[in-house]
Amino acid sequence: MTMTIDTQPLGRRAYLLSNQPASRMQASLGRAYMMWLRFSANGLALAGLGIIMALVLVAIFADVIAPHSPVFGDLAGARLLPPGTGSYLLGTDDQGRDILSRLIHGSRLTLAVVTLVAIIAAPLGLLVGTVAGYAGGWVDAVLMRITDIFLAFPKLVLAMAFVAALGPGIENAVLAIALTSWPAYARIARAETLGVRNSDYIAAVALMGASPWRIVLRHVMPMCLSSLIVRVTLDMAGIILTAAGLGFLGLGAQPPMPEWGAMIASGRRFILDQWWVATMPGIAILTVSLGFNLLGDGLRDALDPREAGR
Repeated sequence: MTMTIDTQPLGRRAYLLSNQPASRMQASLGRAYMMWLRFSANGLALAGLGIIMALVLVAIFADVIAPHSPVFGDLAGARLLPPGTGSYLLGTDDQGRDILSRLIHGSRLTLAVVTLVAIIAAPLGLLVGTVAGYAGGWVDAVLMRITDIFLAFPKLVLAMAFVAALGPGIENAVLAIALTSWPAYARIARAETLGVRNSDYIAAVALMGASPWRIVLRHVMPMCLSSLIVRVTLDMAGIILTAAGLGFLGLGAQPPMPEWGAMIASGRRFILDQWWVATMPGIAILTVSLGFNLLGDGLRDALDPREAGR
């Protein structure tokens, strides 16, 4: 009751920007609001957020939005139709399938790939990096040398090797991309851990009897999350391109799945005369990759406390 009376005249903005928060919740809401203000001040970041939100909505409502089947086409009467012909807004491919419908349903595969890779690779890299940075010694040396081995190979080449060993398919492609993505996150987490492991609050927690695993999980990892989130967001474009590259080479999603890289591969034979078959999925990959890059750049500025005073 007292909280309502005191904060009502100040307004919601003053409540969130208060220099003397009355509760932990008010402090957390205030930090989140400040991050949103820094993020929303970047117009390009908002544009990237809009692109990603549009991608998510298209993926969710693909069955409603898509005008045709993404798998079955009219081979006899709708093969290689140019954009704008009848109900085929972006034209058709060599199997008479609507390209727009395949792009819409392909957004689900794109989101699934980037989400699964982030879920697998980011926690793995965070765990390896924080353990190596906090433990030091031979543990740090062994884990970082393993990381260096993965970093020594180009991502696409290493992913191709993993998929060749596991077999083609979207599941194996996701696993291969995740196995090639975690070393960069481990490096970032280790660098952040080296900066905080000798801090006073870490020493205080250790003096209170906390185990090393508890210190790493509860007190070190949260300090690495902001940098990791930014790096994961920026890497989404690379993940999409790697998945498209595997699909282009026939090692990713298999026909007739509407994967964007596989669509480009099937359309490269018609690139001179029926340019739209390969161009439309290429534009989709470019747009989504640009959206993730703009979003990651905005998150970097919003999550960096050094940007608060600028």
